[in-house]
Amino acid sequence: MAGFGFISGKLEIKFLILYIASRIIEPVPFEVLQDLSMCDDGVDYFDFSECLADLVRTEHLTLSEDGLYAITEKGRLNGAICESSLPYSVRMQVDQNLVGHNERLKRRALVQARVQQRAEGGCTVSLSLSDELDNLMKLELLVTREDMARTIEKHFKADAESIYSRILAVLFDQEEGRPAQKAGGPEEGPAPQ
Repeated sequence: MAGFGFISGKLEIKFLILYIASRIIEPVPFEVLQDLSMCDDGVDYFDFSECLADLVRTEHLTLSEDGLYAITEKGRLNGAICESSLPYSVRMQVDQNLVGHNERLKRRALVQARVQQRAEGGCTVSLSLSDELDNLMKLELLVTREDMARTIEKHFKADAESIYSRILAVLFDQEEGRPAQKAGGPEEGPAPQ
């Protein structure tokens, strides 16, 4: 049974799910929709699950073979008509939660890292960073061990923007005639004459 909250009943839970699904920037798994929908004490797991299944059955949402939910045009139109019946405080909470979620989805799409085994041995680590307009950087590295490749992949995904900035800084320093900083130590001055 649902707790005390602003959402009252399965119809409002369906409106809430459609409201969320229309604002997510890409298809998402069950857990993400559930997490975003549990923003009000009036929503419980069992009612949420039943409402989600009903929305798929009535073709307001689609469920892909890999378990991702997406809104249909029918769902978008019907949800837009009904969204004003959702309590204002619930809509504001959902909007706030969606900002962070959508930012993570956007960043994941812009920062790509992939490890591929090579027939000759070792791994190729493919790294790329894009902005919303174009690809900023593509880099492929040959690494001898898979654990090293996975570490590079993990670090790049976590800090791609900083890595890109450091690469540019090194390249611009060399272009301006400054000696490149040696890895693991401070810059050395010119050799004595």
